[in-house]
Amino acid sequence: LIPRLAIICDGVGGHEGGEVASQLGIENLKLLMYRLISEVATQEELMQPELVSKQLEEIIRVVNNAIAAKNDEQKREHRQRMGTTLVMALQLPQQVITSPDSEPKNAHELYVAHVGDSRAYWLSEDSCLRLTVDDDVAAREVMFGRCLYWEALQRPDSGALTQALGTRDGEFIRPTVKRFAIEDNGLLLLCSDGLSDNDWIETYWHHYASPVINGELPLEAAVESLIDLANQKNGHDNTSVVLVNCRVTPPKLVLAQGDRSTDLSPSARATSLSLSKPGRGTVPATNEVAESEMSEASKALLYDKNVSEAEQTEVTKKGNSKRWLIVAGILIFFAMAVGVALWRNRDNLQKTPEDFPYPWETPVSEPSPPEAN
Repeated sequence: LIPRLAIICDGVGGHEGGEVASQLGIENLKLLMYRLISEVATQEELMQPELVSKQLEEIIRVVNNAIAAKNDEQKREHRQRMGTTLVMALQLPQQVITSPDSEPKNAHELYVAHVGDSRAYWLSEDSCLRLTVDDDVAAREVMFGRCLYWEALQRPDSGALTQALGTRDGEFIRPTVKRFAIEDNGLLLLCSDGLSDNDWIETYWHHYASPVINGELPLEAAVESLIDLANQKNGHDNTSVVLVNCRVTPPKLVLAQGDRSTDLSPSARATSLSLSKPGRGTVPATNEVAESEMSEASKALLYDKNVSEAEQTEVTKKGNSKRWLIVAGILIFFAMAVGVALWRNRDNLQKTPEDFPYPWETPVSEPSPPEAN
């Protein structure tokens, strides 16, 4: 889209409405982010991270209000309102001086902002780090300290979204903005839930990270392979992927294959590729979630509708039963330990006080007289 900027918007609220919302989001974000990047590039002084984060939050709220206004214009109410998730990465072109004798260099600041369940990952040659936390019910329950994450996943509405752009006024949106400093070569991966569902990135990341970073696999081939993986494993949903090769050292010389050209100029330190394809799997059954369509639980949360009391009661019962099982298991363990200890000391327990002589009744052997020389 724009150099140093990567965006993914995944529409929710039905196929048609979600597509409109995601397009509105990207168009408005491109315009507002271009202005921010131009402003930062012309400033002589560094913009403080707190100010950058606040500006990104305000930009996201402006975009949210643009989508909400479209909903109002089309008289969409409650569950008919369209929306979109967002994950965005910005590498600010700020220059810093590391020493008095050095020339200004890129600060390698990376800002990641998101709303919803579209994710960002940082892939290095030896690790896969998730940079975002989904805005869903499971994450909310853990954040409030109500349960552990594995317990929250047992809820029937664990994956329901708690916020998305366009479904409500901007004052109720809480975008998350994080700042990172890039210190080594790596890949920045942005994706929709069509790829991240069921933890397939955490399973297969090592097949892509090292080959792309070392120049053995082109970005385009890696993205195509990731989308094929999503269609094979999570074929029920659309998939959007952005892959950025972030480098702090010059790229290695790699021979071009076929008609692909290789850019070896010093400025080619960050390259990105973005693809979006619909799932090619079988048509989902009626009890599955169709592409770009929200579940009932997501609709209830996004449009201020409470989840049914029956579901809440069922989750509470399941949680209580598991806790009782854990307590019962601990008690059984201690009972067995006490039983083993008593069995090993059964001989001492059967003796009476009369079986033990008093100290003065214990015979003491007299020392033998010394032998005469």
